[in-house]
Amino acid sequence: MTAVSTGASTETSPALEVREVRLSDPLVEPLLAGLSVEYRSRYHDVLTDEEHRAEMAHYGAEEFAPPVGSLVLLLEGGDPVAGGAFRRRLEPELGDAARLARPGTRDGDGAPAVPTAELKRIWTHGAHRRRGLARRVLAELETRARDLGYSRLYLTTGPRQPEAAALYRATGYTPLSVAAAGEPAEPSGADPFSPLPFEKWLAAR
Repeated sequence: MTAVSTGASTETSPALEVREVRLSDPLVEPLLAGLSVEYRSRYHDVLTDEEHRAEMAHYGAEEFAPPVGSLVLLLEGGDPVAGGAFRRRLEPELGDAARLARPGTRDGDGAPAVPTAELKRIWTHGAHRRRGLARRVLAELETRARDLGYSRLYLTTGPRQPEAAALYRATGYTPLSVAAAGEPAEPSGADPFSPLPFEKWLAAR
């Protein structure tokens, strides 16, 4: 399929470029392949191959494209080294009841009551970690989400990805569950394999 890029590329350093792309762009393939390997290695005993394929194919390309979403890559020497995306979140959100109780944030079914972007597919190439690239991706996605009119971000990460949860806590995301906060669960608490949910409110420009 022909690669289609949207939006202008922005040089952020002599070698690092931020580019907004479509899900069909061949440059996205390393991101999807890397995520697939990551999920399989960490959740092989609780996630079947069919469930894994369903998750990776669950969202259509239009969900990660303006005016409702975005998919960005960081390129170094023309090669993708990190990336991420967001879509409009319409479904009920996960989290502990007490942490979801902020008035006006969700409707009676638990779905967002304010424009909310859900971050997805956050990835850094294994050979380029510990360079702050994930933070760069988050900052870029936050800016683009704000520009598209979102006032709030939501995301989930897996319980076997503690470094991701730590990154979100360190960059201002509020945990929506005890587990996401890194606190020990009660003996009768949630399933230890439940996703870890976070939110972040975007400051107006």
